[in-house]
Amino acid sequence: MSNKQGWNKTLRGMPAVGARAARSRKITRKDIELFTELTGDHNPLHYDEKLAKASVFGGLIVQGGVTSGILNAVVAEDIPGPGTVFLGMELKFSKGVYVGDEITGEVSVKSVREDKPICTLDVAVRNQHGDICLNGTATTYTVPLKP
Repeated sequence: MSNKQGWNKTLRGMPAVGARAARSRKITRKDIELFTELTGDHNPLHYDEKLAKASVFGGLIVQGGVTSGILNAVVAEDIPGPGTVFLGMELKFSKGVYVGDEITGEVSVKSVREDKPICTLDVAVRNQHGDICLNGTATTYTVPLKP
């Protein structure tokens, strides 16, 4: 029996420590609207240009869930891959993301359990200038999807 038995029935198998993946997207006003539709978050920092401009942010920012949401796509589509869900995340938000910014979600595999399809990941989201908007760690579980 292989040490990697916990990963045998996952679609992509066990990722290597140090494996990396990233995805980018340009943020639009529609992202704010769709997130509000899902959550009910009508914070003036996302909608009231005058108030947002007078705030520490200097303009409209997107919800933190929009910023961190790109990480969902990276782990589900790239590393560890299809079938992956978050078991936990610890994130530090350090810079606002604005409409028109292009963000890049980055994931790096920090550790992998061989007996179970569980990974610890370093995660970050950067803007088009390379500034870190959020960073932290995440623990994921990859659901075995092969019969």
